[in-house]
Amino acid sequence: MSQSLGRALQILVSLGEGDRSLDQLATELDVHKTTVLRLLRTMEGERFVRRDDAHRYTLGSRLFSLADVAREQHVVRAVAAPHLHQLNQRTGQTVHLAAYENGQVIYIDKLDSVQSVRMYSQVGVPAALHCTAVGKVLLAAQPKRQREALLNSIEYHQFTPNTITGPDDLRDELDRVRSQGWAHDRAEHESFINCIAAPIAERSGRVVGAVSISVPDVLLNYEQVLELLPDLLSTAAAIGADYN
Repeated sequence: MSQSLGRALQILVSLGEGDRSLDQLATELDVHKTTVLRLLRTMEGERFVRRDDAHRYTLGSRLFSLADVAREQHVVRAVAAPHLHQLNQRTGQTVHLAAYENGQVIYIDKLDSVQSVRMYSQVGVPAALHCTAVGKVLLAAQPKRQREALLNSIEYHQFTPNTITGPDDLRDELDRVRSQGWAHDRAEHESFINCIAAPIAERSGRVVGAVSISVPDVLLNYEQVLELLPDLLSTAAAIGADYN
């Protein structure tokens, strides 16, 4: 598997330099044409490469969309960093930055609590759409058709007794999120964690990420977490104002 992955990556690097024929790729990789063709068919099916009418291969549209996502995540993370640090220092609690990526919400930054309690969330790992505050915020920001498709495709795993378990309840929850401008996770993903999140919107109004504060209930109860909401909202607004 690792050898096949290495060859697939070599193909992408080669195509980044210009279009190639099957023979050229086989020569560059120093493997038989059938091996390269098998890889190319898989990559073409996933839109990582494209074959034209002359049977020459170029980079596919999937790479361009991923490049846009990677660029945006890098920008959001860089712009947000000082604001996240200030929020973390003011509240003393765990702060997350998340972004929407191809039907998933991914944590792209995390600052741990100053307390000894640590959370299990990790940068690069998806957040559940139906029961995390960042998931709800970013799902609520998607266009209606895309949002509805996701509502009907989510696996509504019940993590705790408070977890939303169906599309109708989640739809109502997302309506509230859009109306109030923030979301909560009241022990919905982990029974001992309460979380609030707010969208980061650029000047045009497009949501480019979400910032959250997560607190174990041994430190603060839900009502006390809500007292941090003004800090959270001002941080999200400040990041959005600096984003360009």
